[in-house]
Amino acid sequence: MDLNEGERTAAPGRGVDFTPDPRRTVSYRFLRGLFRVIVGLWFRPKVTGREHVPPEGPVILAPVHRSFADFGFAAFVTERKLFFMTKDSLWKKPLLGRLLLTLGAFPVHRESADREALRHAEEVLRRGQVLVLFPEGTRQEGAQVNDLLEGAAFLAARTGASIVPVGIGNSDVAMPKGKKIPKPLPIRVVVGEALAPPERSQAGRVSRSKVHQTTAALQEQIQAAYDEARLNP
Repeated sequence: MDLNEGERTAAPGRGVDFTPDPRRTVSYRFLRGLFRVIVGLWFRPKVTGREHVPPEGPVILAPVHRSFADFGFAAFVTERKLFFMTKDSLWKKPLLGRLLLTLGAFPVHRESADREALRHAEEVLRRGQVLVLFPEGTRQEGAQVNDLLEGAAFLAARTGASIVPVGIGNSDVAMPKGKKIPKPLPIRVVVGEALAPPERSQAGRVSRSKVHQTTAALQEQIQAAYDEARLNP
């Protein structure tokens, strides 16, 4: 076994026993409620467009990503149970890993294509649940939403999930990259209209061009939601 293979095997969170349980358990409700109280008091997030999140069926929440704190604001967008990827370094501490599992999180190794994380994401959607996925990948800077990764459109094509664009304003000021303690600044969250998954052909297939088109449309919608969130904090 070469060194690279050994490092991949030893990556934090690798092989975690994740099952997208749709039940809102007592532990889940308690932790999410506590989290919302803390985040709500600190940032006072104001959300518009909650009605755009479908009340049932598979959904991909696709927020702009300017701050590590952006994960927290997804909890204010819908009352539905949320599932999301988190960087695998957070799984180095077993207790934190168990808490993340309770909250619906699973690890992703971002240094390479993580097929295990992709399987988890697809399973979440095939069970009709809500997946939080940042289509920009890692945190970005600036007011412009640049070219997106195609993971959201790809997963939507495979599972029939709707994609909901989300703009988050002021999070980059409240908690810029490298800052560990956020400033208590008000946050504005704008939820755009849901996009349908890429169309299938009569043979039931989704062409690469349809995935490209959906990704381009999603980029435009995220930009519009982000512009509104930034201009109206």
